[in-house]
Amino acid sequence: MDLKPGDNLGRYQLLSPIGKGGMGEVWKARDPRLNRDVAIKVSAAQFSERFEREAKAIAALNHPNICQIYDVGPNYIVMEYIEGAPPRGPLAPTEAVRLALGAAAALEAAHGKGITHRDLKPANVLVTRSGSQSGVQSGVKLLDFGLALVNDNSGVDIADAPTALSVAGAVMGTVAYMSPEQAQGKPADARSDIFSFGLVLYEMLSGRQAFAANSVGETMAAIIRDEPPSLDAPAKLSEIVTRCLRKAPGARFQTMSEVRAALEQVNAQVNAVGADETPSVAVLPFANMSRDPDDEFFSDGLAEEILNLLAKIPGLKVIARTSAFAFKGQNTDIRRIAEALGVRTILEGSVRRSGNRIRVTAQLINAADGYHLWSERYDRELTDVFAMQDEISAAIAASLKLKLTGEPAIARQYEPNLPAYEAFLKGRHQNLTPEGFARAEEYCRQAMALDPKWADPHSYLAVRYFALGILGLRPPTETAPLARGEAMKALELRPSTPTAHALLGGIAAGYDYDWEGAAEQFKLAGASVSLQPEVHFWHAMFYLSPLGHFEEAIGVGAKVLAQDPLNVPLRATQAVMLLAAEMYEPAIDEARKALALDSRNSLSYVVIALSRFFQGKLTEAREAAEENVRLSPWHPGAIGCLAGLLSLTGEKDRAEKLTATLRANVPLGMFMYHLVRSEIDALMDWYERAIELRYPIAVQFASAGFLKNLRASPRWPRLAKMMNLPGSV
Repeated sequence: MDLKPGDNLGRYQLLSPIGKGGMGEVWKARDPRLNRDVAIKVSAAQFSERFEREAKAIAALNHPNICQIYDVGPNYIVMEYIEGAPPRGPLAPTEAVRLALGAAAALEAAHGKGITHRDLKPANVLVTRSGSQSGVQSGVKLLDFGLALVNDNSGVDIADAPTALSVAGAVMGTVAYMSPEQAQGKPADARSDIFSFGLVLYEMLSGRQAFAANSVGETMAAIIRDEPPSLDAPAKLSEIVTRCLRKAPGARFQTMSEVRAALEQVNAQVNAVGADETPSVAVLPFANMSRDPDDEFFSDGLAEEILNLLAKIPGLKVIARTSAFAFKGQNTDIRRIAEALGVRTILEGSVRRSGNRIRVTAQLINAADGYHLWSERYDRELTDVFAMQDEISAAIAASLKLKLTGEPAIARQYEPNLPAYEAFLKGRHQNLTPEGFARAEEYCRQAMALDPKWADPHSYLAVRYFALGILGLRPPTETAPLARGEAMKALELRPSTPTAHALLGGIAAGYDYDWEGAAEQFKLAGASVSLQPEVHFWHAMFYLSPLGHFEEAIGVGAKVLAQDPLNVPLRATQAVMLLAAEMYEPAIDEARKALALDSRNSLSYVVIALSRFFQGKLTEAREAAEENVRLSPWHPGAIGCLAGLLSLTGEKDRAEKLTATLRANVPLGMFMYHLVRSEIDALMDWYERAIELRYPIAVQFASAGFLKNLRASPRWPRLAKMMNLPGSV
């Protein structure tokens, strides 16, 4: 059926499409009689029987966590319209348990009616917009009973219920979320839903599929044979997931009532304030109360310095700066911030600066009830700013009952002079644009001149140089030597600087193609008590992923994002590593999370376009590429990807005009163009050019699954040797 906005189905007017699949379409529509929005699921003709079954199954259920049915037509179902999205991990354990309880309650109700869902997956579990403010079991809606199995004793009037859509030996459901018995075409009962529920909960906690593989067959084999990677979650919660995922149905929980009871126990534990609960804090940017708005760099810097000191305290989870500062300028409720960041406490404050005096107020707030755990006001000379930062950090540690043993963990390694400190803060306050970088470089040079013994300006400037090369704003042949020089100077002044070691590791791998040297530098970086999130990601992106250690690399990324969940560049990088591992749906999910935070993130659109292309979905790939070029017309990767897709879909003239703009922007644009066109020889030429010019894409995709044809070429051994890849001759 060719539907378009404005068409009518019965009395319902179609407004906009929501989704489309092999069995039909889902539309947002308007019910003029009751003056409300609804969702209409329109069936393809061959699936009319399945739609009738789904309508009767949903109608038999009346539960707040199950999408309700309003009406049926000749080939459509009218249902409750829900504004929401599937749960996207990794989530904090408290949030994952809360959402899981809602889904468990829905399945418990369905099983109580003799209905087995058989297609449980994140896409069929919606978190409503009000979910984060609702009760434990609200905010979650279970959808899509199109594959539901209804037993004879259910009381639901469906003829031939067990056999109408189920044939012995047939595989029913979504492959990545099947139970072993479904994957083998064996009879499935409510315990099959319990296995799928375990897979959904696993993904909510980890941010990755439990049994993702390179093909449908390999995924099914993994479900039947393998155990998933271990979870980084509270022990009791991990035990629940493990029991749900037992291969034998008899070894799992036997009912959803048992699952829900176990989750209720964990829910009480993870929400209780106890001695064994991991303390966690997010440091929000301090409000600038000074008369001069330009003093904002100082208030931001003071909060960041306190954050860095707290990050050195063993046993304290501290949210990284990028995510904590994402709420700057927003009047967001403390509880919503804590929930989004997965922390129990929030530090906020204000700074008023007048001449040589400074007044700082700070409050540590318990997010669960909004009460102050600690608050203090400091009136000091500006020269006492470092001692004041130390006092605030120590007071927070004491309030959270953290025991500091031996030499204070928050001891400052070096105290710069005040003029150098202020110049450095101004540099760190600049945006990462060509203009912002020029200002940051100028301020860092001022700080170096004012205090030649201070390592931080050198380390920070090295990071900026490194980022310019990664983003393609300047050639790596220019930026890598500059970054190396600043990192070496930082280590000369302070040998234990982890960021400098990690930068040298990234340069050794991505620029020098020195893998042994890279491993040594990343090892030295990892010896630090406190690491910046970027340090972990550089290790994953420039060492683990290029050498094909995708599972470890993606695991590192997931752990870092748990502490820096709103960091757009890191989330987009995680999407790239998932793409390289040919985990296309998780890559798309991660890219969409990044776009939800920053809709102009070009790298995320490239990931979506390539993922859809490798899935054979050219229309969706082109849509993503078109949007990317519209938002980022300067980005060579975006242009090359779109040009390649246009050439495949018949718009050769437009493709040629785009590629004409790329030839000077080598090698990324033309690499993407020939990658999409599957032109191996031309792709090899541009890949070799990328290696020669030390562009990051060379090592980042060295082991990418989607380049397997390139690595099968007789030209590959020479390229592998140029990058000194292990095993190359």
